[in-house]
Amino acid sequence: MSPSSAQVDVSRTAGIRQAARVTSLRVAVLGPGGVGGLLAVLLARQGSAVTCLARPETAAHLDRAGLELSSDRFGELTAAVRGATALDEPVDVLLVTPKATHLDDALDRVPADVLGDAVVVPLLNGVEHMAVLRERYPAARVVAGTIRVVAHRPAPGRIRHEGRAPAVQLTPGAERLAEALADAGVDVRVRPDEAGLLWDKLCFLAPLALLTTATMGPVGRVREERGADLTAVIDEVAAVARAEGAAPDPAATHASAESLPEGMGSSMLRDAEEGNPIELDGIGGAVLRAAERHGLDVPVTRRIVEELRARSR
Repeated sequence: MSPSSAQVDVSRTAGIRQAARVTSLRVAVLGPGGVGGLLAVLLARQGSAVTCLARPETAAHLDRAGLELSSDRFGELTAAVRGATALDEPVDVLLVTPKATHLDDALDRVPADVLGDAVVVPLLNGVEHMAVLRERYPAARVVAGTIRVVAHRPAPGRIRHEGRAPAVQLTPGAERLAEALADAGVDVRVRPDEAGLLWDKLCFLAPLALLTTATMGPVGRVREERGADLTAVIDEVAAVARAEGAAPDPAATHASAESLPEGMGSSMLRDAEEGNPIELDGIGGAVLRAAERHGLDVPVTRRIVEELRARSR
């Protein structure tokens, strides 16, 4: 099959390339938290020139001390990176990795005239950021991406990564980044369907994030106390995804939700527990707005989103 009709597993094809080949890129990472910091370490050690765009105190720390990674998969690693408060020189790739709640402020660090025609890859939750980035950076090539990973930043310059992921999916247009990530040890797939890529993740993420946060407990508690709501939200988000042009598999999502470890939470739950703003609008709000566009009724999802909005006021 051709890449236009099937997913391309870059992590496997990477093994066919010459062993000595290294894909060196100029990469800027906007938001070097758990996701951005992890990828910054791996890409810097792979040979790419990495600049991390952050607040002044964080940028100064990274410029001076670099990044430290403690990972179940990759071990204990350090990497030298450049820290900066704003993009001030051309790059090949911009990775956009802040929380949706901080996206607007973070994008002020990336002037459109400096970014130029670089490839922009957002690894964010939700779907609506694609339009925001394309409007803000018309000369750039904005390529859809998702990542499945458990990583957080316990302190500036320190990243904790749990489990065997990361698994990254990209749409065409970021092949050099895909190769660099694969060379760095990341599991990467390139697939042709933007809507499918983004909604596949949201079909899994939205029910888990909304209900673990509404319950203020892990998925085991959700299954025990709000199993009917979980089933309903999975089905409702799948219906919206289908209307958006994706091909969701709600049965597979149900099976995945049932197989998750009882103690597993979500990044939204962690933010709520720590008193931080939650990505409710970027996740739940995006589902509601898409449902409204298509005239779909999603009563359980709407009830839970409204419950969380009332709690956060």
